[in-house]
Amino acid sequence: MNGYLLAAGLTAAVVSAIHIIAGHVDPVRPLLASSMADVPKRTMHAVWHMVSVDLVATAATLLALAWWQPAGTELVAMLTAARFAAYTVVFLVIASRLPGRAPLLRLPQWLLLAPVAILAGLGG
Repeated sequence: MNGYLLAAGLTAAVVSAIHIIAGHVDPVRPLLASSMADVPKRTMHAVWHMVSVDLVATAATLLALAWWQPAGTELVAMLTAARFAAYTVVFLVIASRLPGRAPLLRLPQWLLLAPVAILAGLGG
């Protein structure tokens, strides 16, 4: 068993749960209640669900890789690490442009995404 990939998979599972539970309460409900036009509103709603699927699939993939370590484990782990590193950078860049104090803590998603990137990278 690959301990780093196991830790990455468990972390990704926690991130998935946080996204699905807290994300539905914080960004999704206000989005759906907003006066935004229907097409962009529903597009953003669909994108939120796509991210949910991606996070759950990533957790399952990392856990399977950790347990069975099939051929290609290293490549999938490194591609997953790169993807989550990119997600982390996106949140850091967008958060850094927020006005006010502690902008990086106002969009803290990067704090959840970075450990998955690091652990998957170490496991690959």
